[in-house]
Amino acid sequence: MTDWNVGDLSFERWVDDLEAVTGAAETREPFALLGISQGAAPSIAYAVRHPERVSQLVLYGAYSRGVWRRGDPDGEREYRAITELVRLGWGKDNPAFRQVFTSRFIPGATDEQMNWFNELCRKTASPENAAKLLEARAGIDVTTLLGEVRTPTLVLHSRDDGVVPVSEGRFLASGIPGAQFVELESKNHILLENESAWERFCEAVLEFLSVGGGAAGEDRAFAFLSPREREILGLITEGLGNAEIAERLSISEKTVRNHVSNVFDKLGVWTRAQAIVLALDRGFRA
Repeated sequence: MTDWNVGDLSFERWVDDLEAVTGAAETREPFALLGISQGAAPSIAYAVRHPERVSQLVLYGAYSRGVWRRGDPDGEREYRAITELVRLGWGKDNPAFRQVFTSRFIPGATDEQMNWFNELCRKTASPENAAKLLEARAGIDVTTLLGEVRTPTLVLHSRDDGVVPVSEGRFLASGIPGAQFVELESKNHILLENESAWERFCEAVLEFLSVGGGAAGEDRAFAFLSPREREILGLITEGLGNAEIAERLSISEKTVRNHVSNVFDKLGVWTRAQAIVLALDRGFRA
């Protein structure tokens, strides 16, 4: 169990704690490491320190630089105001202060889910610790470590996340060599089980963890494309449009569009030109 009163809430302490937990687990084989929100940064640091221990890295709602490191004055003012509200009202019976915090994390939640999260917040951290944690996460900056990650990495992020902008997820993914980026259709920082984004999250993670890799010598960026998606990417690199691909494969143009969207999603690109450049630069073979 964690202590209610903790003196050191620094980022380095988080990494040390992660090392202590994994050490106590005494795992003999490399393991997949999941980093969520502020937990992504210590996971990245751990993977850089111990690449032989981490088989795959999955990061959700993640960021490599806290709000105080993004050059966003408006975002900083809002964050400092929320932190002060937390310090003053987190432990009160009236959940109004915590509601400001909760509504940013799960804006799509039901009243019951909101109430549960509000109460969970009150029970699991003191007002002072909660404020200190917010300040610690705001100062995180592991951008210099991103290029050192050698572990296969999957980054997932909600498109309309109100806690961590999706742009920060893309920024993080772009800095990790070969990282895959999946954008989820959600506004929740904490995914809810009844939304389609949760199903997509599970699907993408399970596929990433089970994949054995692509063709010999091929970049892992293409490792978890399905056979049909690989076929379609190959035709895209030949310069074929959707209608031509549909005719070549004897499938509907709508089906082609869906596959193309999945290919873009898995590769973290937005245009056919980007997909072609990625395929040519990273040794893709259909």
